Amino acid sequence: MSDLSHGSGEDAAAVNSLRSAVMRLGRRLKHQRVDESLSPTEMSVLGTLARCGSATPGELARKEHVQPPSMTRIVALLEAKGLVRLEPHPDDRRQKVVSQTEEAEAMLEESRRKRNAWLASLAEGLDEDEWAKLRAAAPVLEKLAHL
Repeated sequence: MSDLSHGSGEDAAAVNSLRSAVMRLGRRLKHQRVDESLSPTEMSVLGTLARCGSATPGELARKEHVQPPSMTRIVALLEAKGLVRLEPHPDDRRQKVVSQTEEAEAMLEESRRKRNAWLASLAEGLDEDEWAKLRAAAPVLEKLAHL
């Protein structure tokens, strides 16, 4: 991989364009929410639980890049809304394990459905060549999202 500080101007322009487009698209996707009572951070925590399974609050804090006390507050809010449950850790009684509830699973599924429908409606304006490029780019963007 080329170091962008030494790479071509074309690489730097592509990175700039990608950053800008991803940020704009991300902001627009955030507005396609099913439950307006949840913050984007709360939705993100539920998404992490859906992808990764049950976790301790400390593990969630690391995955979400927030401080543990902040995650403790987020988990408490989600528990009060009936979206997560806390259970004793199987190996360490001092810790709890956070799991999403069926209500959270249903809400996330509806949120995915709504966002996917919105994005599909945008993509209807693409021609076949653009669709092919989008299909090819999707795995690369997924990889970047998880690095």
